Amino acid sequence: MGLKFVYEAGEAEITEKRSRFIGTALPVRSEEEALALIAARKKKYWDARHNCWAFVVGDRQQLQRCSDDGEPQGTAGRPILDVLLGEDVHDTLIIVTRYFGGILLGTGGLVRAYTKAASDALSAAAVVTRQSGFLLTLAADYNSLGKVQYLLAQRDIFTMEARYTDEVELDVIVPEEKADELESALTEGTAGRIRFTAKKETIFAMLGKEPILWEDL
Repeated sequence: MGLKFVYEAGEAEITEKRSRFIGTALPVRSEEEALALIAARKKKYWDARHNCWAFVVGDRQQLQRCSDDGEPQGTAGRPILDVLLGEDVHDTLIIVTRYFGGILLGTGGLVRAYTKAASDALSAAAVVTRQSGFLLTLAADYNSLGKVQYLLAQRDIFTMEARYTDEVELDVIVPEEKADELESALTEGTAGRIRFTAKKETIFAMLGKEPILWEDL
């Protein structure tokens, strides 16, 4: 299984005893990027009581940081970090801004509120899974096209581009574990009337039913 991470930011807001909690989940690639986003958040919500946060960076989540930003120790930053670790996401920052509503929540109430705001923000984000695979280019005659399209659809293989000349050329994204079986099925299904003209290793993620290539992630 590949690594999960936030591709598009998500935001969610909850209210607990008149306190507003605004959670935002964001993609980050480094500590410097995370700290810059936190600074921008504090500038945007300058009048909030707290801007608490946590982030994880790296394929093994090896860089982990969190801050209670003035809340009682362990009631905000750590619960946010626990959401990231519990969902096993990587390269992700969650910031939860709190506007105090005048009623104390207690330590248990704070932990629950920050956990929910962080979890809801992550749920609102577009979370994708990074996968290894191939950008495979195949060429077939028009008589074989229907069979090729059927075999691709049967395996949920997405066509990135199609070119129609005296034959049909298709660029498809194939997960690593499906590549050998797909090539065999296409060769057999077209009685050998198919050519594989290029096969390039790639990293991609699926957003809905469409793949995103690594250079766009």
